[in-house]
Formats: sequence, structure tokens, C-alpha cells
Amino acid sequence: MIAAIGAAWLLVLTALPAAAYTTRDMLGRDVTLAAPPRRIVSLVPSVTEILYALSAESLLVGVTDFCDFPPEARSRPKVGGMVSPSLEAIVALRPDLVIATSEGTREDTFTQLSRVGVPVYLVAAHHVADATSLVRRLGELTSRESNAGPLVAGLEQRIDAVKKAVQPYGRPRVLYVLWPEPLIVPGREAIVTELIQLAGGQSLSADDRDAWPRYSLEAAVAKSPEVILLANHGAGTGAVSLEKWQRLTSLPAVKASRLVSVNGDLLHRYGPRFVDGLEQLARAIHPEAFR
Repeated sequence: MIAAIGAAWLLVLTALPAAAYTTRDMLGRDVTLAAPPRRIVSLVPSVTEILYALSAESLLVGVTDFCDFPPEARSRPKVGGMVSPSLEAIVALRPDLVIATSEGTREDTFTQLSRVGVPVYLVAAHHVADATSLVRRLGELTSRESNAGPLVAGLEQRIDAVKKAVQPYGRPRVLYVLWPEPLIVPGREAIVTELIQLAGGQSLSADDRDAWPRYSLEAAVAKSPEVILLANHGAGTGAVSLEKWQRLTSLPAVKASRLVSVNGDLLHRYGPRFVDGLEQLARAIHPEAFR
């Protein structure tokens, strides 16, 4: 079925005028389109959020099952999950651009899309500057530059306000728990690590080369965290269990009752809400700065 649909769509693409629009994605790949995109499929929840924030949702013809913010995104046509979306569903939507990430979507997905003539724009964001750059890039890609500039300026103002609020205080040792078993924490290339730094903390796993390394509980305990942040993974996942950590009574964080549940959706995605996540972190790490 994919071959038949792909062949039909390829005929449409080859009938278009010669390529008139070329851009470069976040992996440095040239992406050539016949014109600025007017039918976009987003395979990245962060990208979906940004397109709505830019008032570019009219261009969005398909999203993944995980694109759940803003709530209106849930009503868009679905193409499946991020890792292995349905190629048939994507091609049937006749996109002139698919936006994906090499860190969440299998390589053979965008290889096959390229084979049937659907351009793929790849994104990645490991740092705050990457996230704001992505907003500007998508603003340019969707002809919403006039919206992207004020949006980024507002985000940067809020970041500066957090930095100013926490600047007078020390930097407590922070253990951020993405997942409890196996214990997964943020490393050097996770945006959460920079957000913890901006929020006035010192992530205990910041030097690990992997973005999300596995840690042993013994290694985490040995670093004597003064604050432990436990990520919740969206609505409907239930409360974060504190019991395992509360038993570690020798930890400074436990002695001081500094076990805090945080909203992972705000911290693991790199849409505009990452600044909401930063403000949440700052209040968790330095509540004294916001009294």
C-alpha cells in the first residue's frame, strides 16, 4: 500500500515547479522544497506546541499520538507514535514537509519518506539556545517571523528573571529522576541539566556524556543530593511514589524534606513551556527566592 500511495504522491511532487525554497535543518542537512510548506506533519510534540504558539496551526495536517498540547492538537489527524509512525498515514495526508527528530524517530522512517519524495526537516534541542533557535527557525519556515521574535523575547525575559531571583543563593546538589527503575537521570546533553543550572542548582549527573544515562542508586546516594526532583510523566500517570526515597534517611534531601514532584512534560519537551518548567524548578530548588 505504501508503494502505491508513495508513487501517486511522487507524481504530484514531480509535477510541481522546480525547487524554489531551500533551508537547512538543525542537523545541518539541506532541505529543498518547491515552496514554503503549507502542509506539515509534526512527529515531535515540542514542534507541535511551537507551531501553535506561532499561530501556524493552520499548516499542521498531522501529528503523533503524543502531541497532546495544546488540547486542540489532540483533534488533529494522527499518524501513530514518534518512534514508528505509520508511513501510509503520513503519505495519505499529502504533506509537503515532515518535521521529525533523529532522537525520537527511527532513521528508516525518514529514509522511506525521502524515497517517496516527502522532504524531512530534522530538529534537536539539547540546550536552551537550541530551543529558542528552533522557535525562530519554525517562524521562518512557516512565514511567522513576526510572531517568533516576540515569543522568543518573552521567553528570554522570563529566563533572565529566574536567573536574577536565584542569583543571591547557593547551589544545592540536585538529583533529577527521570525514571525510578531503572534509575535514569539527565546528563550533559539533556536540556533539563541546563535548566537546573539556570534555576540555581547543581545537577549531580551533569558531567555524564549521555543525554539520559542510567545510574545506580548507590552512585546517586554517594553524591548526597540536597534536593531530589522526581519527574511526573503527564496527566493520568498518577502521583510520583516518594516511599523508596523516603527510606534513604541519611540523605540531606530526605532529612530536609526536599523531595519534590515536578511536571516532566514541561522539562523534557523543548516547546515554549520549557520556561514554565524552569520557573517550576527554581521554586523547587530555591523556594526562599519566591516567598
